[in-house]
Amino acid sequence: MTDTRLNFKDMCAKFDVTPRTLRYYEYIELLQPERDGRARFYSAREIARMTLIMRGRRWGFPLEDIRQFLLVYEEHGTKAQLQHWIDMADGKLVELEQQRRDLETAIEELTENRRETLESLDTKK
Repeated sequence: MTDTRLNFKDMCAKFDVTPRTLRYYEYIELLQPERDGRARFYSAREIARMTLIMRGRRWGFPLEDIRQFLLVYEEHGTKAQLQHWIDMADGKLVELEQQRRDLETAIEELTENRRETLESLDTKK
């Protein structure tokens, strides 16, 4: 049987995070590695949790929302966690769609202002 645990350094490398980030996730109890003296080891469970944390961060979820999502599984099981995920995703999709509209408006306004400024420079020659 192979050991699926990762040490601290390997966990940082696998998820491309700094040691400070990994320690912070432990501090706020998103991760709970096994300890052997000063050494930390991350089981398959912690690796899966870190995968979810990183995915959630990439999608823009605050760490507290991710922590709550992980707690739902511990307290209520998979079905409740999946329903909680659907609710989180629905809210984030609404937020991201609004951000997209805001960006499109900003791009249009900036493009128009640039065009007007360029025309203004051309007329002053």
